[in-house]
Parts: sequence; C-alpha cells; structure tokens
Amino acid sequence: MSKPLNVVDVTYAQTGASVNTDALGMREMQQRVFAQRDAQHLLIKAPPASGKSRALMFVALDKLYNQGRKKVIVAVPERSIGASFSSTRLTRFGFFADWDVKHNLCDPGSSQGKVGAFIDFLNGPDAVLICTHATLRFAFEKLAPDAFNGTVLAIDEFHHVSADTENSRLGALLRDVMNGSDAHIVAMTGSYFRGDSVPVLSAEDEARFTPVTFNYYDQLNGYEHLESLGIGHHFYQGRYTDALGEVFDLDKKTIIHIPNVNSGESTKDKIEEVGFIIDSIGHVDATDADTGIISIRRRDTGATVRVADLVDDTDQKKRADTLHYLGTVASKDRDAVDVILALGMAKEGFDWPFAEHALTVGYRASLTEVIQIIGRVTRDSPGKAHAQFTNLIAEPDASQGEVKVSVNNMLKAITASLLMEQVLAQNFTFKTKRTGDDDPKAPGVIKINGFKEPSSDRVRQIVETDLNDLKATILQDDTFARAAAGSVDPETTNKVLIPKIIRERYPDLDESQVEELRQQVVVDSVIKNGEVREVGDKRFIKMAEKFVNIDDININLIDSVNPFQRAFEVMSKSVTPSVLRIISDAITATRVEFTDEEAFAMFPKIQAWAKVNGRKPEVRAEDPTEKRYAEALLYLQKRKQQHLAKQRAAQMEDEA
Repeated sequence: MSKPLNVVDVTYAQTGASVNTDALGMREMQQRVFAQRDAQHLLIKAPPASGKSRALMFVALDKLYNQGRKKVIVAVPERSIGASFSSTRLTRFGFFADWDVKHNLCDPGSSQGKVGAFIDFLNGPDAVLICTHATLRFAFEKLAPDAFNGTVLAIDEFHHVSADTENSRLGALLRDVMNGSDAHIVAMTGSYFRGDSVPVLSAEDEARFTPVTFNYYDQLNGYEHLESLGIGHHFYQGRYTDALGEVFDLDKKTIIHIPNVNSGESTKDKIEEVGFIIDSIGHVDATDADTGIISIRRRDTGATVRVADLVDDTDQKKRADTLHYLGTVASKDRDAVDVILALGMAKEGFDWPFAEHALTVGYRASLTEVIQIIGRVTRDSPGKAHAQFTNLIAEPDASQGEVKVSVNNMLKAITASLLMEQVLAQNFTFKTKRTGDDDPKAPGVIKINGFKEPSSDRVRQIVETDLNDLKATILQDDTFARAAAGSVDPETTNKVLIPKIIRERYPDLDESQVEELRQQVVVDSVIKNGEVREVGDKRFIKMAEKFVNIDDININLIDSVNPFQRAFEVMSKSVTPSVLRIISDAITATRVEFTDEEAFAMFPKIQAWAKVNGRKPEVRAEDPTEKRYAEALLYLQKRKQQHLAKQRAAQMEDEA
C-alpha cells in the first residue's frame, strides 16, 4: 500500500481548549455563541464536532426562559441528524435548565402525519419540536409567516438554504419568515463554503445576522488526542477498483465513498463495486441479521473486519437497521465497525468519532460536500493521533475523449485541497508597517510595508466572517484553476483576476474597498501557504523560492507570488511526465482570451522584458512566459486597431 501524496499536512498542539468546559458545561465555541444569545438572527459557522447542537440548546433555552420566546423549532436536513438534538440533562453540567424534547418528528417511531403534528405543536403547550427541512417546508405551505411569531427557528446545516429563490424553497421560506414575523433565527453550518457557487443569503439578508465563527484551527488545535491531519490525492489509471488497494489501509477505521453512478469514475454498477471491495478484503464469514454488519476474514492476516454497507438500498429495512446500529452502538464502541461503505450517505451530521481515514473516489464538485466528508474523520477520539482524507482521482488519458474534463477535475481537486489548507491554518491579523514602528509584535500579528488595512465596517466584516467563502468563490472559478497551475502571470492573478471576482461577489464595494479586500485575500493566502521557519527570535517565510524575513515583507513582494502554484508543483511530482504533458497541453488549449484589463496590466512587464532581451517576445517561443507576453501584445495591437477604426468611423460620421 502506498502513502497518498498530501497537499496538506497539519500538526496541532493538543491544548484541550476546544473540548474543556466551563461552570455552565460550555465548550469554548459554545461560550462564544452564548455571548451573542440576545441577537434576533444568529449565524453560527463552526466545524463538525465543535458542539453546534448543544450551543443551540443553550441559546434556545435562554430565549425561552429569559427572552419571551414560546416555541423552539429545530429543522435538520435528514432524520438521522435529529438525534443530535434529543433531550439532554444540561443541569447536571451546571446549566440552569434541561433540554426537553417531547416532539421529535425525526424519530423512527413517529408515524403520525408530520405536517399535522407540526401545526398542532404551534397551537399546543409544548416548547420544543425537531423536524426535517422537508417537514418545515411542507408545513409552511399551510401557514402564514406570522404563525412563527414568538418562535425560535433553528436551521441546522444552513448551507442547504440558497439565495436562488427559483430553486430553493427553504431559502424563500426563511426570507418570508424573517420579513413576515418576529421569529428569532439561529442558523448553523459546519461548512465554510455555504452554497458553493450560489450564495446562501442575499447581501441584504446576511447583513441582518450576527455571525459567530469558530474556525477549524481553533477546533483541532484544542483537541486532546488528534495531533495531525493530512489531505492528499492518489492518481490512478484504468478502473478505480484496481487501484483501491494502493491506498486502502485495513488497519485504519475507514469510510469509503464510492463515486456517483453518473460520474466517469463509476463502473455504473454500485452493487458490483461493493462486492469487489468486500472481495479485496477477504472471505465473508457472516452477515448479522439484526444489524446488517458484514464480518469478513482478512485475506492477509486472518483477522475479522466488520463492514457496514450503506450503498445497497434494495432492502430499506436492512439499511435502516444498519444506520441505527451505527448511531447507537458503533458511535460509542470502537470495536463495533471497521469499515463503512457509502455513496450518498455518511457525510453531514454523521457521527463515527473513531473514523481515521476518509477515502473518497472521484472528484467532488461541491466544496461543501468535501468539507463534510473531511469532517467525518476530524473528531477527537482516544487512540486516534492522525486523520487522513484521500481523494482517489483518475489520471487523464490522451487516448480518451474526456481529457479536458479529467484535467479540470484534477486541478479543481487540488485547489480545493489548498482551500482546506487555508481553513486549517492558524489565522493572522495583518497590519500596516510604518516607518519607525518598533512596537512589540502581538502574537498572531504580522506587519507589512504598503499593506492597506480595512477602512470600513463592511470590509472588516467580510474579512472576519466571510474570507474563506470568498476564497472558495475564487478557487472555483475556471480561469483561476488554470492560474493556480501557473498558466497565468502571478501579478495578473493577484491584481486582475482576484479583484474581478471580488467585484462580482460584492458589487456594493467601491474600488478602494475592493483593493483592501484583494490585499487581504492575497496576503492571507501567501502567508498561510508559505513555509515558515524560525531562526532565533526571527521568522522567515519562503516566497518565490527564497526565504524572506517576515519583518521585511512588503505588498509588492507578496503580489509577485502565485499563492496557489505549490499545489500544481505537488501534483507534478505524483504523475508521470507523459501525464504532466497532457495536463499542460490541456491547460494551454483551454486558456481563456485576454480581457482588456488583464492585457493592459501585463503591458509594463512586456516592455521590461523587451528592454532586457533587446527584442519583442515571440509567440512561437518555447518559454511559456515569453509566449504569453507575445499573445498579450498581439491582443493589445488588435484592440488598438479596433479603437482607431472606431475613431475613424466616428470622424467620418461627424464630417458627413
């Protein structure tokens, strides 16, 4: 078995801070949320296993007892997640009240009409109800928004909401409730990439929320047992089932997500794929009739491997029994299960704290889905020192017609990993370094010559709560994926492509605010992706292949660095030269046309290049930079001709 090539390797301090509790029984994240309990609209962004469900209980109980609210409605995306909000004796941990749920419409034993039970609850004496997003939507169709007066509406896995009013009924419901009632809203998400390409909320609606952010670094650095996390890729040719054994470690508690049947990686027969995985482990001894757990005798050691199959849905009762066993027994007993096979399940809200390795076959277009899968292995558990996410991805094959798709999938998988590295790294505060500034440096503060600090509350709010979402938008852009692979000049990437995306995402910002936000994105990305070394009392960061004293960095130096090119360098070491040539050719073939802005920004560098080399750049040159400069020059000449022709036409029209 070969070790996956990691793009991300992070080691944490194991401080215990994120799992220790205070006198009220609250973890660090829950304390932050409770401090904002008076907010009418509260948005909680925190990783899986940080305790969002209990944070909601603390806040909701305070709203019931101290803020005049009469009802609490908790909506979850699927029934299995409802167990996270079951009745809990919080008083035994020091809180002033217990969380008592009398109406859990997610419970398997709840057979009455869900919509009728929901409406009865609103008119009845009880205080707390748990239901699915679907039940909430169907009930709302029979209710006016003001039926939610006096309630607390909590929406778990909030990234399911969308600002796309045509396709998101949950998003439309939320807006109607916010505008048509006095309801208090608590929104919770374990994904930092809410809604992917479509925003969760409009800018106007999001501005009404009080955000509380607890990042991945805060969470994982404060664990007691988990010390390191790796995120990597393994590239294969042919069928994935033949390559699985290269990265599948039977000594690790593993979740394998096989590809969607409509994807290029799928064999189109999911049951056959499960059978192959089982056969690769060894001989089936037995299948438990009550739980569906398959006991397999390992081919190599003879030890028993317990496998849960969540792919086969031909027997719904059997799968329900397996899910129940995973939620009630396997979540507490390390020896109950060793491997879980899944397709669309075992992602968000799925709790198997012993999971060490998430092995996912095929590129996942949704960053939300990627972080949910990674979140399955980042729970703290005794005996688990390392967690690993491995993406098994098909290499492009020149003999097949889907080369462009394969290359794009590889690039986007790599850039998604880089985005995760940003999320997983320690946060820094960046300030402007001024002449004679000898103040002692506060921990986590980096001062930069020429850096523009946020000058408005709006930019500060984006930096504090939305920076990872913005980076997700940037990295999902097709042009930027190629830029990350080095096909676009770093300064063009940083000064043209990034501000273009910022303007599109935040049309309310003026140009000075766009520049402030651009600098924040680029500086944060370069610093977090850079290799930092400490020598004595000084820190050095590797930028543009050399180490620079952090005290001496300036914004111009940072703008000369492609913050994401390292990912392409990592990928280039893990594929053969012939595959790398296919990738390079595909990038070149799909290069986008220049925009005026990009070409004009490149012109001073073209002039400098021509002065040094004593000639104009040649479009047939082998050097990719020279070739790109030549293409930009041709574009500018063409634009100049078009401009002169337009001027002559206008002049002739005036003379006529």
